[in-house]
Formats: sequence, C-alpha cells, structure tokens
Amino acid sequence: MTALETTPDGDRTTARTGTGTGVGTGVRTGVRTGVSNDAAAVLGQATANPELLDWVRRTALLTQPDAVVWCDGSQEEHDRLTAQMVADGTLIALDPVKRPRSFLARSAPGDVARVEHRTFIASEREQDAGPTNNWREPAALRVELDEAFAGCMRGRTMYVVPFSMGPVGGPISQLGVQLTDSPYVVVSMRVMTRTGSAALAAITPGTPFVPAVHSVGYPLVAADGTTRPDVAWPCNPVKHVAHFPETREIWSFGSGYGGNALLGKKCFALRIASVMARDEGWLAEHMLILKVTTPAGRVHHLAAAFPSACGKTNLAMLQPSLPGWRVETIGDDIAWMRPGADGRLRAINPESGFFGVAPGTGPATNPVAVEMLRENVIFTNCALTEDGDVWWEGLTDEPPASLTDWRGEPWTPDSGRPAAHPNARFTVPAAQCPSLAEEFSDPDGVVIDAVLFGGRRRSNVPLVAESLDWGHGVFMGATISSEQTAAAEGTVGRLRHDPFAMLPFSGYHMADYFQHWLDVGAKLPTHGLPTVFSVNWFRRGDDGGFLWPGFGENARVLEWICGRLEGSAGARFSPLGHLPAEGALDVSGLDVSPADLAELFRVDPQAWLAEVDLLEAYFAGFGRKLPAEISGHLELLRYRLSGA
Repeated sequence: MTALETTPDGDRTTARTGTGTGVGTGVRTGVRTGVSNDAAAVLGQATANPELLDWVRRTALLTQPDAVVWCDGSQEEHDRLTAQMVADGTLIALDPVKRPRSFLARSAPGDVARVEHRTFIASEREQDAGPTNNWREPAALRVELDEAFAGCMRGRTMYVVPFSMGPVGGPISQLGVQLTDSPYVVVSMRVMTRTGSAALAAITPGTPFVPAVHSVGYPLVAADGTTRPDVAWPCNPVKHVAHFPETREIWSFGSGYGGNALLGKKCFALRIASVMARDEGWLAEHMLILKVTTPAGRVHHLAAAFPSACGKTNLAMLQPSLPGWRVETIGDDIAWMRPGADGRLRAINPESGFFGVAPGTGPATNPVAVEMLRENVIFTNCALTEDGDVWWEGLTDEPPASLTDWRGEPWTPDSGRPAAHPNARFTVPAAQCPSLAEEFSDPDGVVIDAVLFGGRRRSNVPLVAESLDWGHGVFMGATISSEQTAAAEGTVGRLRHDPFAMLPFSGYHMADYFQHWLDVGAKLPTHGLPTVFSVNWFRRGDDGGFLWPGFGENARVLEWICGRLEGSAGARFSPLGHLPAEGALDVSGLDVSPADLAELFRVDPQAWLAEVDLLEAYFAGFGRKLPAEISGHLELLRYRLSGA
C-alpha cells in the first residue's frame, strides 16, 4: 500500500474527474489544496496506467483526504481495517467461538437501505433514462456533486479499491476502481468483488475501467480548519447515487450502506453494466444462477429473475426434496450473459460474495445460508445476543429472552418492535456456501438452458408455465408483477409491476431494454436460445393459505422444467403458455389435493382479461418506445383469452 499526503496550500487548483480512457470527463471544480511533487511520485508507483493515476490524483485534489491508500486486497489489510473499526466503534467483534472472525455493524437509523428517490440516471437525453428512472441533467448534477465532494474527505483516508466483476481477465468480466473514505466499504468490497493487486495489474495502460467515487460525506476537518470527532457510522442527510451512462461513471455521496456504497453491486453490476450490455450485445441481469443435476446425471443451468420478497435466495440455495436431484449455487443476485462462440448464452455471477437479507433466513427456510454464516461474516443491523452472537427474526422459532437491538438499545420479546432491522444484512464470501458449484469461478461462465421469471401472486398466475417462443418469453419478463403485501407499500393487493425484476436497476429506458432482449434473441441461433418459463410459488386458496408448499418442494417444478428441456415432460396448451400435462408434475407424497392442484393451474379468462387491461395501461406509460412485438403479444394474449 502506498500513502499520499495532501496538505492545503494557498493556490487554487482545478481538480477534474474522469480517466481519460473514454469513461468520462466528470466533475470540474476548484479546491484549495495541493499535492507535493514527492507525494505524486510515490503515488505513481501504484499503477502503470497513467489515466488511472491521474484520475486518483484529481479526485484527491477534489476531496482533500489526509492520505490516499491503494488497497491490495490482502488478509493483512482486512485484519488491520477490521481491528481499526472495532477500536473506532464501527464494528463489534462477535464471540470468536460462536461466530469466528465475524463482526456486527450498526448503521445510523437514517441510513438503512437503498435511497431510490436519490438515485439518478444522468444520461445526456432525458428520453434515454425513461419513465422508470430518476433523470437528472448531467451538467446540473455535476454542479451539485462538485459542491458535495469538495473537501468531503478532510481528516480521512481515501482508499483506492481496484476490483474485477467476475474472475480477473475473464471474457465476460469487467474492471472497476472505487475510491472511498469508508473502511467498512473496503472490507465489504473485498468480500463482494475480486479486489486488490490482481485487479490493479489487469488495468494496464489503455484498459477501460469503470470509475466509481464514494464518500460518506462526513469530513472531520472543516474548510477553516475546525475539527470534529468521528462517529461510529458517519453519513450525511444529503445523499446522491449518480450514474453517468455515457461515461460509465458512478458517484455516491452521503450513505455508507449497502448498494449505496458498495458500488460494484447494483450501481456497476446492473445500472452501468446494463448500458454496457446494450451497447455491446450482451445482458446484465438481476438474476440468480442455478446448476441442476438430474438423477440421470444430466446438467442444466437456469437463470431466474424475481422481485424482492419472492424467495430468490431460497431458490439459489435450494435443497431438493426429490431423491437423486442436486441443486448447486452459482449466483444469488446478478447474472451477466454473453453469447459464446457456439451461439449459446453463457453466464457468470460477477460477484464473489453474498449480500443477503438476514430476517426470514433460518434453518426451515434456508439451511444452506445458515450454515454459510457460521464464520467470516460482516453482519449489519442485526441484534446482538448476551453471549456475543447475532440474532434476527426467523433465525430461531423463539427469540432470546434479552437482546441488544440493531439500534444498540435493550430489547425483549415484549418490546413491541423488531430486534433486527427488516433490511438487516449479511456479507459473506461465496466460497463458504455449502452448495456452491465448481463452475462458480469459471471465467467462461456456464451455458444457460432456461430463464425463469416470477413474482408474488395470490391468484391468476399459474405455478409454472412455459413460453410459446422467445418473444413470448420476453413478454413474460416484461409483465412480472407482485401484489403489495403491506400498507407501507401502497394499497394492499395492488399490483406492483417490476419488469424482469429490473425496475430500480435498468440504466436506460425500460422499453429500450425490452427491445434489447428481443434483439439478443434475434441474433442467437435457435439452438442458442434458452427456454423461458414463468413461476409463482405464492398462489393461495379461498382460505388464504398457500396452495403450494414451496422451499425444497420447488424441486418438483424444476424437475418438470428440466423434463421440458430434455423433451420428456408432457405439457398442455393454455392462453398463458404451456402448462404441465395431467400427471406430468410429480406431487406424490405432498399434501396437495386434486382441487388445490387444479387451482394452481387454473386460468380464469375473465380475470385475465381484466389483467390485460391493466397491462395495457401500464405499457402506455412507455409511449411510442414500447416495442411493437410486446404490444403484439399483449393483443395475442387477449385474443387467446377471448376464445378460451
């Protein structure tokens, strides 16, 4: 690691962000600071890429940190930073026997989740951002960022975190560099991406990379030299999460939490990468990746997109109930898919760790995840037990008699509030997942045989349906919706549309995104197209109970899907697509009555015609950009339902 000392002087220096490699010009600002020639020479030893070096230097001039440290991603670095954060009160070291090498962080109460209302797509043209994104005019946003970032790291260290999304040097992988003043972000990025020396070495002169700048926005030294003490979780009431698609830049200010601060996650892996994928002919998706092995030894790889609260992680770490079946995990959140030389889509999980929601994760719902979290975990906003372990709702059937809650306050089961924040998280290396597939680190990725789309629906949507063709499959993805389940989300029962589970994550116009999926399919040979399915584990009966047992029994749905891929499972036509033929779905041994099974696949034409009207109104919001093929599939669905 190399340190660069920056000290104020009397000259006014212009700092300008951007790498000079086609990734953008960035913010231009005047700041009262300077960098000595000797310090600049030391800084120059860190990288052979002059554009990277210049960008780091200019960002240091803008933000004015006390020091600049280039991170090598080593265990020594991790241990030093975690020890520093324990001493500073940012982390609590958990019991070394109960939870070895693990820590608990408590965020500020106002910094607990993504700040979607402050997340911006600053495309050059508003029409390119589309109606589902918060658009900001780039020049105006840069002025705001100029003001926010000027001097924001005074009294702190700026860490340079080179990272690779995907195996370093892989044909599907991409490189980035995050600058941050948060050691919590540094250690978390080490878990979630391939950080350090290998990634830095891959950024040779002329190599493109995504520049990402992050600050908690809590300088310890004011412009007049006045100092203030640090706090355990520094942040700022004003927050910006800004993306510049054309220049591939990310700027995040004011938050230290999750996807607001770990800029390789949603910001790079989806919002910026989706634009890169559009421009280069691949797909960057909010999808898990599964490896499914049949009793006969046949292997199929599935990618699946689900909105939040739809069992995504549970499916990613599924333990099949069917004898002889094996499900292995490749990814739980992100899939990057590129056409291979053979014309088939190949996918990697660009992340190297899991950043999962803790509440609701327990031995009954996800035993694989519980086993994965035994050691080497950074927990955030979970409760603390009296014996130095963590707890959250759903981890055990009965809560402990006494806890310290996520705010650091005493808690008992009679407190009338959750002990863990509903969005409490765990950050854990993927290598610790007991179900991790050996293909996880294959730089060439795995061939995707099927794509699954699903939402949380009480009615209408069958347990599983197969698309009629690729275009119909894209239509399935475009029509994903979930029913709102809490008053805080809006009207209970109202549909929340979340196309491809990408509503908050597409870096460009959603209708153009639909068209890109259609275009990718049009360019692939027929044998290269994955088969598309929709699934719905959440259909309910008249009594309000779930009709399908879910969890490990979802392997029975995967069995039918694999059978369709192999040509061995029967199907029947419906207006919504192909459904399992009678007897084709194995329900032996399940407490699912014939009436419940029929209800799981019942297609009510009148209810669906009403839903078609809702979809038509929803699609109208995309205007003339909506692909004609999507409109066509909507009318075809109406026609099929009218004749049912």
